[in-house]
Amino acid sequence: MNSKTKKSSRPLIFIVDDVPENIQIALSHLQELDCEFAYATTGEQALERIKAAHPQLILMDVMMPGMSGFEAVVELKKERVIADIPVIFLTARAESADITRGLELGAVDYIVKPFNGAELRSRVQNHLELYAYRSHLEELVEQRTHETEQLKDVIIEAMGEMAEYRDPETGRHIQRTRKYVELVSVSLVENGHFVDQLTYEYIDLLQKSAPLHDIGKVAIRDSILLKPGKLTAEEFDEMKKHTLFGEEVIANLEQMAGYSTSFLSCAKEIAGSHHEKYDGSGYPRGLAGKNIPLAGRIMAIADVYDALISKRVYKDAISHADALQIMLDGKGSHFDPLLIDALVKVEPQFYKVALAYRD
Repeated sequence: MNSKTKKSSRPLIFIVDDVPENIQIALSHLQELDCEFAYATTGEQALERIKAAHPQLILMDVMMPGMSGFEAVVELKKERVIADIPVIFLTARAESADITRGLELGAVDYIVKPFNGAELRSRVQNHLELYAYRSHLEELVEQRTHETEQLKDVIIEAMGEMAEYRDPETGRHIQRTRKYVELVSVSLVENGHFVDQLTYEYIDLLQKSAPLHDIGKVAIRDSILLKPGKLTAEEFDEMKKHTLFGEEVIANLEQMAGYSTSFLSCAKEIAGSHHEKYDGSGYPRGLAGKNIPLAGRIMAIADVYDALISKRVYKDAISHADALQIMLDGKGSHFDPLLIDALVKVEPQFYKVALAYRD
């Protein structure tokens, strides 16, 4: 018997029994299998060692001093990293109620002592093969999921760049704003704000959705989008519609998919609300304060800062310091005060991103 101190290609069977002779008996029948073995003589010891060893199969006695086998399995199932390891109860408890309880706790099999050696080997071999097959399927699913996520990210960025290509001066706007969105979101959480909403998964969703914030610009006429001078009031009214066009584009994606996903929902919020202002003077709906989706409020910080530091045909770029001052002046009017506070915490990182991804 060994405790698996190094990696091995052979499966590890973990035997738990308070009687060493019972462990020896089980081993004598299982030695023919091309496996490694580890053991524990108490439930408490088993939990500790199983976490470290991560076996492919556990043979668990029920009647043990202290923590019983049933109690050990209950605790084992609470631990995410080991909860899926198959357990076979190997015990003298032969009552039907015990068998039922063992299976209800999640055991894959229940073998009553005294057992037939050949039967034990066959059952153990079958469950090892099932576990290996299931693990292989899970690896394939994980691989395909990863590939799908990568493809989705590429498509999202390509869609976002469709709008940017209409305006060649926007350069690496998408890459910068994605970074800004992530920096502000993390800063908010670190300062104890919106922690229920800004989970790790949601922040990842935000920065992946950010490239679609101006997707609606594909519907704006070149004569307006590329105009080198100041827009007239009528032209600006049409430009404002890119927020509504963006919502419509994403809503059409939802309709084609047949359902709404958290990603599309987030992207639609960003597209439709990133030009709203905290005091209600923004567009397209004149939303104010917390009525503006948090995703839109965060995107507004990223979008405006990047617009300020970037050169356009109708204006020169301004410095990071001047841009930051304009943002501070907009606290409570254009921008959510909490988000401006978050920006101040990470403004050196904003400047680094601006330099690293400059046009």
